Amino acid sequence: MSEILLINLSILILFLPLAGFGVVILFGKRFSKLYLFEQGIITLAFILSVIVAVVKLSSYVNQDILFAFTWIDFGNVPMLGELKIDLGIKLDNLTVIMLFVVNLISMLVHHYSVEYMKGDAKYNRYFAYLGIFTFSMLGIVLTDNILMMYIFWELVGLSSYLLIGFWFEKDSASDAGKKAFIVNRVGDIGMFIGILILFATYQTFSFDAIYEKISMGIIPFDSGAWLTAAGILLFMGAVGKSAQFPLHVWLPDAMEGPTPVSALIHAATMVAAGVYLVARIFVMLTADAMLVIAVVGAFTSFIAASIALTQNDIKKVLAYSTVSQLGYMIMSLGVGAYAFAFFHLVTHAFFKACLFLGSGSVIHAMHHEQDIQKMGGLRRKMPLTYLSFLISTLAISGIPLTSGFLSKDGILAGTLAFGSLTGHWLIPIFGFTVAMMTAFYMFRLVILTFHGEPTDKHKFDHAHESPRLMVYPLVLLAVLSIFIWYTPNPLAPNQGWFLSSWVKTPQTVVPQDLRFEFMQSTETGTGIVHSEMYEHAMHWAHYPAMILSVILAGLGILLAFMMYQWKKISPDKFAEKVKPLYNLSLNKWYIDEIYQSTFINGTLILSNFLAWFDNTIIDGIVNGSATVTRLFSRISGWFDNYVVDGFVNFTAFFSGFIGLSFRRIQTGKVQTYIVFVIFSVLILIILL
Repeated sequence: MSEILLINLSILILFLPLAGFGVVILFGKRFSKLYLFEQGIITLAFILSVIVAVVKLSSYVNQDILFAFTWIDFGNVPMLGELKIDLGIKLDNLTVIMLFVVNLISMLVHHYSVEYMKGDAKYNRYFAYLGIFTFSMLGIVLTDNILMMYIFWELVGLSSYLLIGFWFEKDSASDAGKKAFIVNRVGDIGMFIGILILFATYQTFSFDAIYEKISMGIIPFDSGAWLTAAGILLFMGAVGKSAQFPLHVWLPDAMEGPTPVSALIHAATMVAAGVYLVARIFVMLTADAMLVIAVVGAFTSFIAASIALTQNDIKKVLAYSTVSQLGYMIMSLGVGAYAFAFFHLVTHAFFKACLFLGSGSVIHAMHHEQDIQKMGGLRRKMPLTYLSFLISTLAISGIPLTSGFLSKDGILAGTLAFGSLTGHWLIPIFGFTVAMMTAFYMFRLVILTFHGEPTDKHKFDHAHESPRLMVYPLVLLAVLSIFIWYTPNPLAPNQGWFLSSWVKTPQTVVPQDLRFEFMQSTETGTGIVHSEMYEHAMHWAHYPAMILSVILAGLGILLAFMMYQWKKISPDKFAEKVKPLYNLSLNKWYIDEIYQSTFINGTLILSNFLAWFDNTIIDGIVNGSATVTRLFSRISGWFDNYVVDGFVNFTAFFSGFIGLSFRRIQTGKVQTYIVFVIFSVLILIILL
């Protein structure tokens, strides 16, 4: 298959969901079965993405396929020269793998939603929104430049707003949609400023063109600090989209949307966009920028995992789990474990989508009950849902023979290697602590939901396994969470054909003095780019990380069983002993309350002050000016009417009077004039 055909197929994959959105949104009310068109469109896009991925990874594995065209040509601009904006597509290994993942999750969510959303008043509109969301995410994946990525970035924000607030008649849903939209704008402002710094320096938005110029020693404003700032500002976009601290607060509230939407947003699509962005700009990140990214990711993973420990809403537990795992990926990129960050992005997409769809299956069976304390014993009623949920739970806990074990082991080995080379040991401490907490809260969720005896007998009696159309996506995603799809040897040190053949750490382009010394890359005879120091450190850290992570995960699972299955430890008594910490976790570290008291109330106070200033000062000045103007106008009117007009009218009257008087003596008779002359002479003689 030729490169041109691959490009054409990729463009078709991009616009198929948009076509589905357009048709369904325009004609959905007229044709009730039109959602099937959207189903077919997404299924076709998935099939095409499989073809593109297979061809690219078999025939063009070490070759990037590019296509670009000029969108806007500004001509010759003073001081800038020829200036034009290109848009285009870049097909590399990351792109085609993400195409497969996004289209697979989207297709499964579409099929699952047919049953889950049945009977909803806005049924067709829901599928149309799924289409525009998928189109937006595919645009981020396929682009070859930062501007086009930003355009689709904002489209993802729009479509997620529509989906999160889909049941907008509920205040909680509409508020959640607005919260997601506004919080993401905060991060997007930083991303936009970072884009402007790059464009002001390089007059191009193309990733490859920017990286080529950086490799030539051209950096923003001739300062490494500006290159660091540009990297961190671009990362701010990922902080918003991938829900990193301190902008993570929108994602748990996004659970107000339909459960399949939660799977779509929180598994492989919207939240993955931030990780994908950092992976794309990885080569231009300086040491300081990478350290900031690693710290933010590590702290996010820890804080979210600690909150998930005490949540009772099944979707909220999974939401904070998502935030924590995204922190893992961001942390992995920050410490230089590039391949494993992307590997975890893929594996997490499968098992987290399975968990969210599994929670939807449970909620559907329990008549929309989401409190896990009101569940129990469901494994007898829902065996397929339970089995798939359990496999995915094992995967996210990092248990051997699962995909999550492979990717998390690589991430934790990367943090150990980073700590040994830099002395930043707090990052691996956070990483391993989160591994134990993840295993605990996930098995707490499984035990309270599926094990033991039902706490709500009435709902339990009416519970049953979900329809096949809802179950088959769970089974497929659970199967994809097993190790065999990624490597034949689940214990191989940082190896496996998924990583060694497809995902390679790209060579850095920043000057050596701005990058970690151990991150400096060299090229082997096979063309694989790597850092020898970091590779050796990773090799050393593999088995210690694997053993320690398995031990900690096992301890987390054991503790969950002792507290919730075997009742050896009373959760209530334990919570009472650590009441301050328990309340801190239960109340989500009071971050929402802090934001309410500071930013939100501060914004409201500022708004009220500005309203008062506008009404009192500005309007006072305006109204005072109007009063003074009216008074001056009245004085001017009086002066005009009585003084100016009085003088003018008096002059006219006097002139008329004089004219009238003189007119009487102007008779035109000579004898009269002689009499006047004689009379005048006599008066003069008398007077003189």
